Amino acid sequence: MKIAIGSDHAGFELKRHLKDALAAQGHEVTDLGTNSPEACDYPDYAARVAHAVVQGRAERGILVCTTGMGMAMAANKVKGIRAALAVNPDEVMLTRKHNNANILTFSSRYTTPEEADAMAKIFLDTEFESGGRHERRVDKMMALEYEDELPAARQEE
Repeated sequence: MKIAIGSDHAGFELKRHLKDALAAQGHEVTDLGTNSPEACDYPDYAARVAHAVVQGRAERGILVCTTGMGMAMAANKVKGIRAALAVNPDEVMLTRKHNNANILTFSSRYTTPEEADAMAKIFLDTEFESGGRHERRVDKMMALEYEDELPAARQEE
């Protein structure tokens, strides 16, 4: 699988670990930076990975920062992205099956390399349950990117 990976300075070491582990598993990994532990801005790398995914240069993306939250929030600003924070294996599996997440973000502070390896494997191996209620819900979620007003159900509240 083609994977785009990126991090800020705080996530640099965990990103390097994941990049090597994924490449050893046979994945084609494109490292979009940062390339050192020197201070940098996480939105720059979130944007690079998110654009690689939506443009089809990568099938999935992985991002790493201190908490994983900043990367998720920044990546989710790009239309077509569904970035989710990796917290535990079950949530990673469900965000793929139910939400069709296309980017997974990791916390370098709260995730060990071994935990990251296990959750990345689940993220890459788990397929979206297309059709039915999950696809309908993901379609509704993605339609929100194009709405200028509140959805009708929210307007009635």
